[in-house]
Parts: sequence; C-alpha cells; structure tokens
Amino acid sequence: MRHPRLDDLDLPLADLMAHFPDTIPVFLRHKMLCVGCLISPFHTIVDACAEYGLDERYFLAELQDAVGI
Repeated sequence: MRHPRLDDLDLPLADLMAHFPDTIPVFLRHKMLCVGCLISPFHTIVDACAEYGLDERYFLAELQDAVGI
C-alpha cells in the first residue's frame, strides 16, 4: 500500500491523522472535534471544513505546514 497524500481530498480524516499525526494540533487549534470522532473514517478535509466553516485552501495549507510540506 502506498503512502497517502495529504492533499488527497478523498482521504478520510482518520487515515490522514494516522499517517500524519503532526496535523492533530491543527484540528485542535481550530477546536474541531475530528480527533477521535466516530465519523472521522468517513469525513474528509472538505467535509470538516464545510462543517466548521473553514476555507479548505487555508486549512490544507496549515496541515501541510504542520508536516513540513
């Protein structure tokens, strides 16, 4: 299995956080309840940003900064 891409908008949040644990503080800083959420295996960055009213581009940029991409 190849390593997932952080910018894959179809990547479930549970997989994203499992493969890129340095992104977890970004979710927490935005007071997002995605970390440990039962829906995180089904939600994506797009879903979470829509739910929390965040701009996807800026949020993705924050996640990329957190992992050094």
